Amino acid sequence: MKINNTVALVTGANRGIGMEFTRQLLARGARKVYGGARDPATIKQPGVQALRLDVTKPDEILSAAAHAADVALLINNAGVSHQGGFLARDSEEVARRQLETNFFGMLRMSKAFAPILAANGGGAILNVLSIASWVNAGYLAAYAASKAAAWSLTNSLRYELAAQKTQVLALHMGFVDTDLARDIDAPKTSAEEIVKRALDALESGLDEVLADERTRLIKQGLTAPRPSYLPPTT
Repeated sequence: MKINNTVALVTGANRGIGMEFTRQLLARGARKVYGGARDPATIKQPGVQALRLDVTKPDEILSAAAHAADVALLINNAGVSHQGGFLARDSEEVARRQLETNFFGMLRMSKAFAPILAANGGGAILNVLSIASWVNAGYLAAYAASKAAAWSLTNSLRYELAAQKTQVLALHMGFVDTDLARDIDAPKTSAEEIVKRALDALESGLDEVLADERTRLIKQGLTAPRPSYLPPTT
């Protein structure tokens, strides 16, 4: 889809990748950009219409859908991340918390806005996923599980929304230089570069974008003799 003159909604728009999405959407000529956040006062990007939107609260999603009935592009960006493995004492609580936002939040938003996108010509959904959709090394165990579930959701949405001509784009990337990854000691890509590649892919009509070199290598390695999701041999 073309961004110029479109109306977009970005969840988790008050910082990091979400805020960068709002900035670049406006720079590419979007007619209106809604920014969702738990506290709308934290939306600081000039030109963005702030919405109170916690994706774990169905009533706030319904309110946002009623208010933003002109949306043609939904960017499911809101996400949380907590470190820890599945054998940790609190792993079930941590997993539920992350699945509630990273999977069920994305599901609720997609269900609420699918009829709106249909009414506005089909439009597009861009789901922010991760390299962790495919690999899980244990230190971000529940986060990786939630992103794997979100990847599966994204794949299903392509089929379910094909009849209404809604483009569904999956954005996969490694660590991004934002607050979410500030405590992780690993190479990171700038939010500006990630968002640019995602929006270029959207406008090119793609289904998937692998936004950095590490992600491309991991994806290629999924079908290697020893797949990239397995631990390295010693």
